[in-house]
Amino acid sequence: MFCVKCGLQLPDDAVFCVKCGAKQATVAPNNTQQDTSQDVKEVKCPNCNAPIVPKYGEMVVTCEYCGSSVSLENKGWKNIAKHTMLLVTIADQDQITERLHHMMDKGLLHRHLQENSKLEELDISFIPYWIIPVTAKTNLIATDIAAQVGSIAATAAMAGLMGGAISGGSRRGGGFGGGMMDGMLFGTMMGGGGMMGGGASATKAYTVNQSYNCPVVAVRSMTAYQPHGYEFSLDDRVDFDSKKIPKSIKILNGDINEDGAKNLAKNIVDQIQSQTVHSKYHLIRQMETQEEVSEGELLHVPIWFAQYDHKGKKIILIIDANSGNAINSIGLS
Repeated sequence: MFCVKCGLQLPDDAVFCVKCGAKQATVAPNNTQQDTSQDVKEVKCPNCNAPIVPKYGEMVVTCEYCGSSVSLENKGWKNIAKHTMLLVTIADQDQITERLHHMMDKGLLHRHLQENSKLEELDISFIPYWIIPVTAKTNLIATDIAAQVGSIAATAAMAGLMGGAISGGSRRGGGFGGGMMDGMLFGTMMGGGGMMGGGASATKAYTVNQSYNCPVVAVRSMTAYQPHGYEFSLDDRVDFDSKKIPKSIKILNGDINEDGAKNLAKNIVDQIQSQTVHSKYHLIRQMETQEEVSEGELLHVPIWFAQYDHKGKKIILIIDANSGNAINSIGLS
């Protein structure tokens, strides 16, 4: 159903619009309009019945009372099947500052980079990510350069020996070079283009299979910091429990639903798979990738966001506060 005032898509059983607050009319069995919302003023958590007030656009909401997560889909509020979290291991600002120091000052070109930069923002929040399992299979036809070079060398050497024997070796061919050139010419005539033949034999069909637990950030305003090739330590995850999160750390809701996350995960994996294949094979003649996407889960991760200013240049680092690893580094090159 859609809001009678602003047109926002709402659950079929919505009584108030989450955007403009307008009361929604329901259709009675006799097809007459009847307002049944006089005593209902808020959306309820389907688990504990506590009030939930989503902000405009939010699609994934965590109940602040019981910690359950629900997803706002076309058919109304529904519980997310699996909701987990990673615990904070780097919660102290001194700890994260020391880690940022090592990350920024790494290498001769970055000596004293952190000391010469102004810290503009340093904050930690629990960010929701969709973890989407994706299996990718890439079929390709490529030329193995090493095999091609070896084949060319072997063909040339054999052609040189044969040519040298036929042309009388060094006495008639002007030394080794003459015998080799005559031999290569002979090999070309007898072998149907020896070097080309060697290249053709090195062209083969390959298959690359890979499985991913692709994290997709569930907050649209943070898609600029979407992980690419980074995977969280899922072995360390536990069932979501808001009591395990320090009160000082904010828990964000998401505005990207699971279907949207699946589409994003497929695109991300397609890019990663392509990069992997191109780094392993060269002279790719043909390539096709197929992805199989499975049901995802919602994972809340403690994330440090740090922003520095270095002589007018912004440096942004996104740190996994569970593992201590950098998820993104922008402007740090």
